[in-house]
Amino acid sequence: MLKRKIYEDLLEWKHRKKKKALVVNGARQVGKTYIIESFIREQYKYAIVINFVQRPRFKQIFDGDLSTDSLISQITLLMPDAVFAPGETAIFLDEIQSCPRAITALKFFSIDGRFDLIASGSMLGMSYKEVDSFPVGYTERLDMFGLDFEEFLWANQVGIQAIEELCQCFESKSAVPPAVHERMLELFRTYIVIGGMPEVVDRFVETNHFGEALKLQRGIIRDYEDDIAKYAEGSEKTKARACFASIPKQLARDYKKFKYSLVEKNGSARKYGGSLQWLLDAGVISFCHNLERIALPFEGNAISDAFKVYLCDTGLLVAMLEDGAQADIMNGNLGIYKGALYENIIADIFTKKGVKLYYYEYRSQIEMDFLIRYGGVATAVEVKAADHTKSKSMNAIIANYGVTRGIKLSAKNVGVSGPVETLPLYMAMFL
Repeated sequence: MLKRKIYEDLLEWKHRKKKKALVVNGARQVGKTYIIESFIREQYKYAIVINFVQRPRFKQIFDGDLSTDSLISQITLLMPDAVFAPGETAIFLDEIQSCPRAITALKFFSIDGRFDLIASGSMLGMSYKEVDSFPVGYTERLDMFGLDFEEFLWANQVGIQAIEELCQCFESKSAVPPAVHERMLELFRTYIVIGGMPEVVDRFVETNHFGEALKLQRGIIRDYEDDIAKYAEGSEKTKARACFASIPKQLARDYKKFKYSLVEKNGSARKYGGSLQWLLDAGVISFCHNLERIALPFEGNAISDAFKVYLCDTGLLVAMLEDGAQADIMNGNLGIYKGALYENIIADIFTKKGVKLYYYEYRSQIEMDFLIRYGGVATAVEVKAADHTKSKSMNAIIANYGVTRGIKLSAKNVGVSGPVETLPLYMAMFL
C-alpha cells in the first residue's frame, strides 16, 4: 500500500468531536476508492461500502424517503450482513456522482450524526445540477490528487530522515551534498515521466519499467476521454475532448497563454470556454492566471480571460507525446517541450499544496513563470530545466515592479544572490 498524506487528514476528520459528512473530490485514478476503503476497514469496527457504478441497483435505495432510518432499512434489505452501530460504523458511498439523490441524502446523515459517512466520486462536480437539494453547510470537502513528489519519494524508498535533511538544507540555504543532489535530480526527472497516478507509480516501483508505466498512463488518458464522453453533455463532448487534446500544443509555445485557435482555427472563448471550465471542474487541468499588476492579493489583480492551462499530472502529459519522450526527458533532450514540462511539474506541485497559480507577462518583454505569496510577500518564481539561471525578467521584476524576493528553480544546487534564491527543482516541495 502506497503511503498517502490524505490518510492523516482522514484520521483528523474521524477524531473530530463534531463532524459532517466528508466529500472526497478528485479526478479519476488518483486513488480515492483504495485509500478510503482501506481507511474505514482499518479504523472502524464495521464498514459499509456502496459503489454506485459497480452496484447500480443500490441507487433505488435513495429513490424514496431520505431519512436516515429509512435509508438504513433499505440498505439492510440489499446488504443483510450490514451492521449499523452508532460510533462504530462508517459508510462509504463511492462513485456518488452516479446517484444524485444520494448527494442530497448527505445532509440527513450529517444531521443524524450516528454514523461517519464518506462520499467520493470522479467528475463529482458534473452532477450538481441534477441534485434536488445540494447539502450546503452539511458536508466537508477534501480534495485528493495523485502522489505529490514527497509521496513519490516514499514509494521509492527515500526515507523521512533523508527528506528532513534536504529540508534542513532548504531552510539553512546550504548546499546539498553533490551525490545526494544528483540522485534527487534523477528522481525528480523520473517523477516528471511517471507522474503521481498510484497505479502507475506502484507498477513502476515494482518493475522499474518505463514501458509498463506508459501503457497504464495511456489507458488512464483513454479513461479520461471516456469520462468526457460519459459526463459532458451534447456538443460539449467533442469540444471538451478537443481542449484536452490541445494541451501539449498550448504548452509547446514560448508564449503559453491558452489560445482557443489552437483548439480549432478561429476558435473562441464563446465556443470553448465552457468546455475548458468543464475540464477544470473535473480536476483534469489547472488554470494559471496572468496578473494585471504584481500586488497582493493576487486574486484581485488576476486577468480573467488571460491564463495558461496545465495538466494535473505531468506523467500523463508526457504520455500524450510521441514514443521516445520518456527517454528524452531522462537524458535531458526534449527541445521545445522541455521548458513546458518543467513548468507543468512545478504547477502540479503547487496545485497539490493548495497554492493558486498566477504568472506575469507584459508585452512579450517580461514573463515570470509563477508568482506566489511566500513568507508573506509577493515572490517571483522562475523555472529552468537545466542549470542555466541567468534571467533578465527576474532582474527586471525585482528592479522595477516592487517584488522583493525571487526564487529560481533549476538543476543547480542551493545558492543565494541578494534577494534571489537558487533552489534545486526538487525543493519546490518545500515552498
